Amino acid sequence: MPLDIVVGTQWGDEGKGRFVDLLAAEADYVARFNGGDNAGHTVHVGPQTFKLQLIPSGIVQPHTIGVIGNGVVINPTILLTEIQTLIDSGIQISPKRLHLSFAAHLITPAHLALDRAQEAARGNAKIGTTLRGIGPAYTSKVSRQGLRLVDMLNMERFKLAVEDHVKNINRQLTKLYQTEPLDAPRVSDDLLQNAIQIAPYISDVSILLTKALRQGCRVLAEGAQGTLLDLDHGTYPFVTSSTPTAAGALIGLGLGLGYEERVIGVTKAFQTRVGSGPFPTELEGDLAQRLRGTGEHPWDEFGTITGRPRRVGWLDLVLLRYAIRINGVTELALTKLDILSGFEKILICTGYRNNEHEITNLPYGPSDLSGFEPIYEELPGWQEDIRTARHWENLPPNARAYILRIEELIGIQVRLVSVGPEREQVVEII
Repeated sequence: MPLDIVVGTQWGDEGKGRFVDLLAAEADYVARFNGGDNAGHTVHVGPQTFKLQLIPSGIVQPHTIGVIGNGVVINPTILLTEIQTLIDSGIQISPKRLHLSFAAHLITPAHLALDRAQEAARGNAKIGTTLRGIGPAYTSKVSRQGLRLVDMLNMERFKLAVEDHVKNINRQLTKLYQTEPLDAPRVSDDLLQNAIQIAPYISDVSILLTKALRQGCRVLAEGAQGTLLDLDHGTYPFVTSSTPTAAGALIGLGLGLGYEERVIGVTKAFQTRVGSGPFPTELEGDLAQRLRGTGEHPWDEFGTITGRPRRVGWLDLVLLRYAIRINGVTELALTKLDILSGFEKILICTGYRNNEHEITNLPYGPSDLSGFEPIYEELPGWQEDIRTARHWENLPPNARAYILRIEELIGIQVRLVSVGPEREQVVEII
């Protein structure tokens, strides 16, 4: 009953999509379990680049069945656009190949309007939301006022529910934020048209995946964002509104305990994040520009969905050890090692210093890192281009030493290393 879970161990954007694509070659089902279209997974296959927001990136493999779980919030317009884009790119999508949980919640135009109004009202205290309605949709869910995909199966009731939903949020928009209300009947009519197209894809994902696991099928669970953005365990309040950790896979797909076999933690060979919040190893200037890139290439450090330049810094092993513990990571996948080629020296953060006290584990989680200074260990870099490496022996000695030192300091093995953006640019370490 093999369930493999892929999670991000940083602030998201670790390159999970390319490893999901790789691991999906041996999977029967690929299931997305959290987040919304604020997360983007990019997969490069030859001349084609697929930028996916909601549909699991493993769908690019022709034999897999895609699943979107109840832990995801779905903007129906984005979903339908993404389905059509994949079809236009030659990927077969049908209700037999893509299943949407009946319990997944909807993101509506009212959520988008409320997100914009709330973020604007925060002024200088902005969280850095992507303005895609994710937070308001999860708020509706938790307050038991949300709309679920199952509501789309009864058009008459759905129309009335949408109009009530929009009217409720209009009261907040006009009275709290002094912004213009939405046209409730128009929003309702648009969502009814979406419902007609989406209804055939709606199913009971929990039953589907549990049956598959009991029959011996391999299920690959794909998370969005990263551990440090987890609502409970991340750098609160600069976090997302869902649970992107390994435990969230079970909740977000309706699965019980005992199916999980591997938890693959994905981390970059350095550190990045988008938006506000603490970042102890952040770099500025020429080094930051070198790690980030210019935006000329799809793999440069700019948000897949937002296009925002990512903040960059050296790899932080304090935070990585924390993420390994929170997720129960069994093995690590390291991305973008090729970006470090050409550096004379590479730094890794092995601990923090706070008022002359040194720590290697966070006492109260990562929510407040303002008083901590990173303690660095310097390692020699390498000049060789490693993009053609396919085996451990092909990597330069200093690149291998970098990986081995990471393993030594975190206590688990690095099993996969990406040395470029293409599907085949991976070193598997046996």
